[in-house]
Amino acid sequence: MLSQYRAPWWLPGGNAQTIWAALGARRRMGESVPTEWRRERWETPDGDFVDVDHATHASQRHMPLLVLFHGLEGSSASQYAVAFADFAQAQGLAMAVPHFRGCSGELNRGPRAYHSGDFEEIDWLLKRLAEQQPERPLLAVGVSLGGNALLRWAGELGREAAQTVRAVAAVCSPLDLAAGGHAIGRGFNRLVYTRMFLASMVPKALKKLEQHPGLFDRDALLSARDLYDFDNVFTAPLHGFRDTDDYWARASAKPVLADIRVPALALNALNDPFVPCKSLPHLSQVGSNVTLWHPGQGGHVGFPVASGPFDFPGHVRAMPEAVGQWLLQQL
Repeated sequence: MLSQYRAPWWLPGGNAQTIWAALGARRRMGESVPTEWRRERWETPDGDFVDVDHATHASQRHMPLLVLFHGLEGSSASQYAVAFADFAQAQGLAMAVPHFRGCSGELNRGPRAYHSGDFEEIDWLLKRLAEQQPERPLLAVGVSLGGNALLRWAGELGREAAQTVRAVAAVCSPLDLAAGGHAIGRGFNRLVYTRMFLASMVPKALKKLEQHPGLFDRDALLSARDLYDFDNVFTAPLHGFRDTDDYWARASAKPVLADIRVPALALNALNDPFVPCKSLPHLSQVGSNVTLWHPGQGGHVGFPVASGPFDFPGHVRAMPEAVGQWLLQQL
């Protein structure tokens, strides 16, 4: 497990560990074949589509399928997805990355997009994967936004979730969306991370407005300066929520953690700049099926590792290795 994780000395603090893992660290340990994906397009029941990428490495038919749900504006190209795929290849597991709508490189057709509590979409995707490969036990991991949605799904379904998956894990997920949303809107986070996310999300929202004129107030969207404002104009009303406060309250996974009836792991570093440590769940707030890992370091989906004091730039396989092994142990 990662409870004793320590970042390289040349990466002090959560921001450094977050940014370097995303931009600089090698994704693999040693030599391995680069990840290649085979894409499937699935038509959704509401007339839209989602793209699902399957890793093409060899895997025997009885081996588990590892399903990864990406984070905000992520994809199968995200560094953590590639690192998990590398772990899956080393273990002989099959792997799939379903893309939330609009995140696969092509704008989806319908007016809806995706959100942090999108457990209905998680449910449809997991059940279709289970039907597609019934010989494989399913293990699911969600990163950041995807992890909150996955644990929300597990809590909402309760015992029924075990009919689809054997175990789930959430990595660096803002399980209290209000706490995370306000944190990313302040100080350094606002200047760097908020600006980065809005630079991707706003143009996509404007293209969706071209698809569906009148969907939301264009001027209000252009005036959004943080995720609270963006969610108030776009995410909340498009997905059935009254406003941002209603969305963040009703979509958070933290209130349903005690209802989870499958093995579940929630991993959060205490120095995650997106997720205040005071907002993390305590053992008294979760059920017996939920395991909490709260290492002191790691940043947000970071956990970079160096094999020696002068190993530069290091790698990001430690987290997928630890989380993946925990999932396998639940079998």
